[in-house]
Amino acid sequence: MRIPNHIGVIPDGNRRWSVNKGFSKEKGYNSGLLPGLMLFQLCQKVGVKELTYYGFTTDNTKRPKVQREAFTKACVEAVEMLSHENADLLVVGNNKSPMFPKELLPYTTRKTFGKGGMKVNFLVNYGWEWDLGNLMENDSNNRKLITNCLKTNDISRVDLIIRWGGRRRLSGFLPVQSIYSDFYVIDDYWPEFNKNHFYEALNWYNSQDITLGG
Repeated sequence: MRIPNHIGVIPDGNRRWSVNKGFSKEKGYNSGLLPGLMLFQLCQKVGVKELTYYGFTTDNTKRPKVQREAFTKACVEAVEMLSHENADLLVVGNNKSPMFPKELLPYTTRKTFGKGGMKVNFLVNYGWEWDLGNLMENDSNNRKLITNCLKTNDISRVDLIIRWGGRRRLSGFLPVQSIYSDFYVIDDYWPEFNKNHFYEALNWYNSQDITLGG
């Protein structure tokens, strides 16, 4: 089986899952923590080299305060959980904003935890306009490669994006790195994660014709 070098994860459906269970919307975020760890371990097992989680976006911070506090707390706990694994961990997002959790500032430069070995990126308070902001600052007499201008320049091209929750959209996820990504959608909500979701996505990816435009 051909294993993607880099997998991007959009863990959607936490609020809808929570409402279906009879809880308020913000209760769903904490239920996404264990799935995140399980997915990391599965990727490690099959030899994925890089994994990027979509934590929360600058647009998400427009949600009600109780939801914003809940998903911020969940992201902090998720990163701290990953820091106890074998990972080269990086948190990327607009850390100049008050919406960026201070607890994650130490992770904004890549650090090796345990034995390292797999790059793990966590997008927190991320926005595509923020990511591409440096492009507007380079005029025609000072051109740079686009990838060097990205604030996410330490994140490589994504081979496979997996989105839970049934939505068929990227929601601003790494617009440059996802240019040739294969996109696999799972209808189940993120808190309903199971390992079959992951293996079915890999089987589907293995059947795709990967040409990168060639």
